[in-house]
Amino acid sequence: MEATQTYLVAGHRFTVEGKVLHLGNLEPFRTENTTEPLLFTLHLVKELPEEAESPLFQTQDGPGFPEISISQVPGGYLFRMKPDPGQPLASVLRTNASFSEGWLSFLNVDNRFALNNALMLLFAFASAPYGLLEMHASVVMNDGKGYLFLGRSGTGKSTHSSLWIKHIPGTELLNDDNPILRLMPDGSARVYGSPWSGKTPCYKAQDVPAGAVVRLQQAPFNRIERLSPIQAYASLMASASSFRPMKQLADGWHRTLEGLVSTLPCYTLECLPDQEAAELCYRTIHG
Repeated sequence: MEATQTYLVAGHRFTVEGKVLHLGNLEPFRTENTTEPLLFTLHLVKELPEEAESPLFQTQDGPGFPEISISQVPGGYLFRMKPDPGQPLASVLRTNASFSEGWLSFLNVDNRFALNNALMLLFAFASAPYGLLEMHASVVMNDGKGYLFLGRSGTGKSTHSSLWIKHIPGTELLNDDNPILRLMPDGSARVYGSPWSGKTPCYKAQDVPAGAVVRLQQAPFNRIERLSPIQAYASLMASASSFRPMKQLADGWHRTLEGLVSTLPCYTLECLPDQEAAELCYRTIHG
């Protein structure tokens, strides 16, 4: 059955056109709204025509992480995606130059991975000029604000969020892997839930003012320090979904980061995975 489905994430609409593929993580974001800006349209197609292409980039994250290769084609880009480097190709995504339109061809039965990753990629790239950053972070809500915990995979972002939920009254998880951090027109920062939350099924169409960003580092002690604007810029950039070789995208992300570090407190927390770390973090960023 062919259909058009519309979704609203972080104040921006996108549509999916083609054979219906129902994904539970997308359902909270379905909308009848037609007034918000249309960020992109993704067409689900049976196959894509062959085109001359020039390879640009391939991820090198290794086993356990998706593998994505990027090539330039006439008037746009081509993305080949695998769930893991050792697995077969799952899909091919063709986009126009501005990422406002994409065409996705499924190549095997793992269509959930293919659709989710195509949407994440299109959202990150198409939103670059509009003050949005797709973050690799876990974020909790407390006292009407959102607090983002950054760090490399395995650092303990989800663990720290769970410690807040357990020991800091009134704490609730907003997203555990891919929240959207947005620089608003008035210069303030908000954090939004998204349809993508890693291994934790937390798909909330909610948003709150961003209260602080905290980069976690494992240590045999608990210590927190506020970052300078330059350090904060580097910390945020390291956890934002971005592709700096494309200048038009990199310029947009730079403007967003520059605005965020002037208004959003950023910290480094060297910590143990314990209650004291959560309480120290809470006291500091609330103080």
